[in-house]
Amino acid sequence: MPEGHTIHRLAADHRAMFAGRTVRVTSPQGKFSDGAALLDGRPLETAEAHGKHLFLDFGGGDRIHIHLGLFGKYAFGTGHAPPPTDTVRLRLANPEGHADLRGPTTCALITDGEKRAIHDRLGPDPLRPDDDPDKAWQRISRSRTTVAALLMDQKVIAGVGNVYRAEVLFRHGIDPYRLGRDLTRSEWDAMWSDLAELMREGVRNNRIDTVRPEHTPEAMGRPPRVDDHGGEVYVYRRAQQPCHICGGEIRTAGLAARNLFWCPACQQR
Repeated sequence: MPEGHTIHRLAADHRAMFAGRTVRVTSPQGKFSDGAALLDGRPLETAEAHGKHLFLDFGGGDRIHIHLGLFGKYAFGTGHAPPPTDTVRLRLANPEGHADLRGPTTCALITDGEKRAIHDRLGPDPLRPDDDPDKAWQRISRSRTTVAALLMDQKVIAGVGNVYRAEVLFRHGIDPYRLGRDLTRSEWDAMWSDLAELMREGVRNNRIDTVRPEHTPEAMGRPPRVDDHGGEVYVYRRAQQPCHICGGEIRTAGLAARNLFWCPACQQR
């Protein structure tokens, strides 16, 4: 499932291509035909992300809520749009380009109240400038749940996925099995600040890189990482490989329905 930086990047791409301009809105697949007919020929006012949720606002209380889920994909193109395939749930198009959405978990019109309810149930998002990390801290500091599980709970903090979870815990030397209530406020503040910086970089580069300059392939004289997810990381999907810092073996285990990766030597309780 895409992490929060990808959704914020999609929001920015929609604003750049469609905001303030008339948009053709269609649903070649047919599952969003009624919504598309209501919005077709209207300008997109703005696009917004919160965690893994994308909102396309056409004004007058009309907006699309999109959640990609595990299988949703977006494809952008410039210039004249080719004929769509029948797998496209939603197409937005104008003379400058087009955006095709396939296979999302959610693609639906929602009301102001429904949008507010989504925001209310989500935790703060490190990529939303006005979101307050204290809201997450109030839950984390009282929790008997592991910090690794809390970071994946979208009701606690929105937008963090498996990669950012593993990497921010490593970067701060925090054992993933530590309980939330055993985390200090200074540790949490440092993690929040780091997540915001890493995820902003992810939006800019459209990939996740988490290694510090001294641990890049060039600095260490090692081969670059080869992985479908791209990006240079410390522990994510590096099970049984040597840690870039201590040389110990990276471990993996299941936690919160996902594979967790960590270095036992660098991340101690």
